[in-house]
Amino acid sequence: MSSEKRSTLEDVARLAGVSLGSASRALSIPDQVKPATLAKVRHAVSQLGYVRNGAAQALASRRTKMVATIYPTLSNPIFSVAIHALQQTLWRFGYQLLVASHEYEPEREIELLRTVVERGVDALVLVGTDHPSEVFELARQYELPYVMTWSIDGSHYPHCIGFSYHDAAFDLASLVVKMGHRRIALCNGFESANERARSRAAGTRAALKAAGLSLDASLVTEQPFNFEGGREAVRIFLAQETPPTVLICGTDLQAIGAIDECRRRGIRVPEDLSITGFDDIEHAAIVVPPLTTVKVPTEDIGVLAACRVVSLLEGETLRPAAPLESRVIVRESLGRAPEVARSSLDRLRGQT
Repeated sequence: MSSEKRSTLEDVARLAGVSLGSASRALSIPDQVKPATLAKVRHAVSQLGYVRNGAAQALASRRTKMVATIYPTLSNPIFSVAIHALQQTLWRFGYQLLVASHEYEPEREIELLRTVVERGVDALVLVGTDHPSEVFELARQYELPYVMTWSIDGSHYPHCIGFSYHDAAFDLASLVVKMGHRRIALCNGFESANERARSRAAGTRAALKAAGLSLDASLVTEQPFNFEGGREAVRIFLAQETPPTVLICGTDLQAIGAIDECRRRGIRVPEDLSITGFDDIEHAAIVVPPLTTVKVPTEDIGVLAACRVVSLLEGETLRPAAPLESRVIVRESLGRAPEVARSSLDRLRGQT
């Protein structure tokens, strides 16, 4: 155990400038505490990285045989598959899985983490490499082994199970360029707190640069990773004077939404607009037209993350994890760039 003194409830009360009883009530029965007092106590808890003593003592004295994972969302099928593989593998090692999601609100991650630590967990599986510093500090303070998953871009952490989003996006965009497309649009996720979205954008730009092209800022939009995000991208880009000939989407969900919006508007895919996705969920192969996308190692991420986190709990010495592979799956939604006449442009704009 670390010799560093952990924060106590007394420390919280002292920093908040309230009595010990008030601090205790603020954590146990917050609805019976004045809002000003509650705010002071919560701020002190955040500053100190405090977790209630009872749970901390349980963590220090015994194993719970519980691993927690915090995902960005549970609504994306690609994540559901990975969580299932993670859970099934942990079961075989005698561990249970506790699942939480912050729904792409990164500021909630530390709050969720404190909650799962209070429940008593032995280790953590995190998604991506971009996390608030408080997440790593709490893991360090309570000596929780953790594995980061999905993305490896920009990280030197040895226990990172994932692939390069940059390289995957580079390969996909390179194929798009080879198909003759020059006016290329990107529907990405929100990049500010998502290194996977940033890496996808960087990989796309790098592929275009290698071909002597650039990604026009007017042809980039940040949208939610869902069907509606893809629909909105189509609305935005087809309203332009010169629409793109291809739309690269950050997820298959966005791409399927984009295909649906094109169907509603009578826009042919890929004759009028090619569309690509990312993930290769099950629906990618059965949507009409079938979706060109990037196949990611979904199940491998879950299985290998479980094996590594158990090995860390068992005190094994491990080599840095090797990057996993992704590959482009070519289907009918990506066609060659059309020679778009003015009449065709007018027809597309008239349907927006």
